Amino acid sequence: MMSVHGYFDPEPILGATDTGGQVTYVLELSKHLAEHGIEVDIYTRRFGDRSQVDPVTSDVRIVRIPFGTDEFIRKEDLFPYLDELTDNMAEYIAANKLDYDLVHAHYWDAGYSGMNLSKRLGLPFFFTAHSLGAWKKEQMGGDPAKMEKLFNFSQRIEWENKIFENATAQTVTTADGHDTYKRLYDFESPDLVIIPPGVDTKRFRPLADGETNRKLDVPGDFVFALSRIDSNKGLDYLIRAFGRIKDETTSHLVIGGGSRNPKEHEVEVKKHLTDIVDELDLSDRVTFTGYVPDELLDAYYRQTRLFVLPSKYEPFGMTVLEAMACRTPVVATALGGIRHALTDGVDSLLVDPSVPEQLGGAILRVLIDNGLAGKLAGAGYDLIQKSFSWESIAEQTLSFYDDYV
Repeated sequence: MMSVHGYFDPEPILGATDTGGQVTYVLELSKHLAEHGIEVDIYTRRFGDRSQVDPVTSDVRIVRIPFGTDEFIRKEDLFPYLDELTDNMAEYIAANKLDYDLVHAHYWDAGYSGMNLSKRLGLPFFFTAHSLGAWKKEQMGGDPAKMEKLFNFSQRIEWENKIFENATAQTVTTADGHDTYKRLYDFESPDLVIIPPGVDTKRFRPLADGETNRKLDVPGDFVFALSRIDSNKGLDYLIRAFGRIKDETTSHLVIGGGSRNPKEHEVEVKKHLTDIVDELDLSDRVTFTGYVPDELLDAYYRQTRLFVLPSKYEPFGMTVLEAMACRTPVVATALGGIRHALTDGVDSLLVDPSVPEQLGGAILRVLIDNGLAGKLAGAGYDLIQKSFSWESIAEQTLSFYDDYV
């Protein structure tokens, strides 16, 4: 496996810059492949004082390869160093006499290096994009010149096209993502297969009889959102929508996530969000938790009145599935892949988060209608058990590999 950006650890620092659902996806898929007797090495970037090798389980380990500077580099700025990654990986594999069956790269940065490495090693090359540059460019909007400077869209899209052409086969997590290949890249292939992400249903679950929730340092009656503090996560939409309904509910809004040591961009986004809170006179109703320790995530999901995903675009949205697995009702963005997995009004409420009336109205409906909240929570829980356990996803992925190796 290759997932080269962000902070990749056996216990991931979720919410840190460039460290989110993709890290969880690769870790959980690798661990559940190992339950079928597969040994997995996950290659990522080494920087700072991070160790070369970290065991995850007896059959899964993280291997960190240095490239670029010794400091953290955001994913949009990694490309100049990716050939160095390919060279250093090849040297490490040769020096340690490692023999692999396949290379599976995640996101376009790893895809670039994985494509080149697999050619050197004579191995099948699999790819999962998780997010596509052309789609992100389309969804983000803004001043084109500024967006290009910030996200290097042209470079990313150029190499995504080459990765698509060179992959032995690819997985995509949603039908929406599958359609996006054709619509924005004019790419179609029978070797582009839909396999959704999974949920750790042993961890994310309702409390069993006799269990008690961990105590959280937040108001007892709250609506919860969890994401990186980033401009594309729609947290500004959520705060404004909550401002519209604040007088019709006593609930608080709790926004979780963020880095332990925020970089400049995250600090700027957080300042923008707190300015909106002040503008709407919500300082006594909105709480930013900052970084949420991994061991507290399930407690937040269980104790919230409802979970909200207000992203401006979202390839999938693992947090939604985790909340549903805890039997928590969900209001989620209809702008992205998650809408194909959910059914509006049955297991969730799906809205355009940019429309405050829609987002605020959906939140309020769940808060005041206990029957609706219970219906959504029950149907969401059943959906996760049936279709999104990691055991099922690992089996689908092994069948996918077997079709092409």
